[in-house]
This record gives sequence, C-alpha cells and structure tokens, in this order.
Amino acid sequence: MDRIDLFRIFARVVETGSFTHAAETLKMPRSTVSTAIQELEARIGARLLARTTRSVSVTPDGAAFYERSIRVVSDVEDVEHLFRQTEFNPQGILRVDLPGRIGRLIVAPALPDFLERYPGIEIELGMTDRTINLVESGIDCVLRVGPLQSSGLISRRVGNLDLINVASPAYIARYGTPGSPDDLKHHQVIRYASPSSGRVEDWEWMDGNDVRSIPVKGRVTVNSAEASIACCLAGLGLIQIPAYDVRNHLLSGELIEVMPQWRAEALPMTILYPHRQHLSRRLQVFIEWLMLLLNPLQNPV
Repeated sequence: MDRIDLFRIFARVVETGSFTHAAETLKMPRSTVSTAIQELEARIGARLLARTTRSVSVTPDGAAFYERSIRVVSDVEDVEHLFRQTEFNPQGILRVDLPGRIGRLIVAPALPDFLERYPGIEIELGMTDRTINLVESGIDCVLRVGPLQSSGLISRRVGNLDLINVASPAYIARYGTPGSPDDLKHHQVIRYASPSSGRVEDWEWMDGNDVRSIPVKGRVTVNSAEASIACCLAGLGLIQIPAYDVRNHLLSGELIEVMPQWRAEALPMTILYPHRQHLSRRLQVFIEWLMLLLNPLQNPV
C-alpha cells in the first residue's frame, strides 16, 4: 500500500479511536485498516497504537508520529492539487452536518449556488438536531446552535439567533395574551425536550443582563422545532422559537409574537471543525459561504 495511504489510515484510526469507525469513514474493510497499521508499524519500527479488545489508544511514539503524519498528508494533498486546484477551483468531498431546519430551509435551497461556484467540490450533507462526534463520523465541519461544550475542536462564531415568544390567534382568543412571564402559570406551553438528553427545558427570558427561567406546564411535549411549530399553529400553546423559523407564519398572521419585551437570550451559532493548521481550501470556501448565507438569520423580524 502507498505510504501516504498508510499515513491517512493511521490518522483516521487515531482520530476515531477505533479500527471499525476508521474503516467505516474511509469506506474500506476493517481488515484493510488493521493490515495497514501493521504494515506502517513494521516500516517505521515502532508501536504506534495500543490495542485491547474494547479500545485503541495512541502510544507516545504514535502521538508524535500522528502530528508529523497529518502535516505530510496535508502537504501531499496540496501538491497533488497544485495545478488542478486554483484559488477559485478547490477540489474534493466535504462532509457537513447541520441542524435540521437550518439545513432544510436555508442551506439546501442555496446549495446550487455553492456547487455552481465550485464545480470541483462534492457535498455529503447530514441534517440532525443531535450532537455528533465530528472525528468519529468523519465530518469536516458542523454548525451548532446554542452553548458549546468543551470539545477540543476549532470554533468559528457565526452570530446569534434571536428567540421570540409566539402563539396562534386561536390560542390567544381562547386563553388571552400573556403580559409577562408571571402570567405563564395561567397558560399552556408546548414544552420542548432536548433530543439528546430528554430534559424538558424551562421557559427563559432576559431581565436586564440576567437570564431568568421557570418550569412551565403543558399537555404537549415535543423534541423538535418542527413539531413545536406545528403544535403552536394548532393552538395548543405558547412556544419560544428562533425568529427565522416562524418568519413566514408571522407575516401571514398565522402566529403572533407575545411578550416581546421578555425574550430569551439569543442562541449563538458556531461552526466547528478540527485541525486549524490543515484547513483545506474547500473547507475554507464552504465556511465563508455558509457564514454569509446565515448572516440574514440574525434579526429577521
């Protein structure tokens, strides 16, 4: 096997922590990955990985070799594309994961523009509201909405998504319009449960610079923005939702903003990716394009 291919396979095993996951993301048999690592260790005369029946970890020699090998792979890829890939014609496959509604409503409709600009790039687009592991899944970048947990990934802040409180005219006709969070005890709220943890989120609002929250009652609990909007349109209760998500419903009068002076804190949007020093040109142009595309989502109403 070509030496650079061995380096690529080794790097993927380190990043995923698994022969099986590395094989899946590289689309090759697990036996090929195992054989490649054995060949590489034999060539350099050092043990790079410590294997058990349940896990794979990197030895000190392996950690040092990994840092060198990813630089070599990056340099080789740059040389391979030296004449085929110009500043305006990056090449290769990009694996991207986006929150469901942003992916469906914003990014997918705009993709023809991106692909026309960069005919050498192919996109593998995932859409999920669950947190995924970039490295294990072989993803080049993800868009996350909300506070970030420590991940060791490189982050690039896009901006904020404003959250608003809305209800349907039918709901307001039946229950009235809440004037402040204190009134929520007399109202129905469509509760939102995190798809990752299952935890039902409290109702939040900003009180000056402070974030306040209270648990709320409601007969319906959902785990997606689409379900939340559908139930709100049906008159089942109040929701807190990113403003861009219901812009058309507000314009048509199907939904009405309530308690505008008691909005929740805006949600940060962040693009995450690994390896700042080896950011490919194709990923650079995609991130730049995505940031421009998402900019109008801020303050859309």
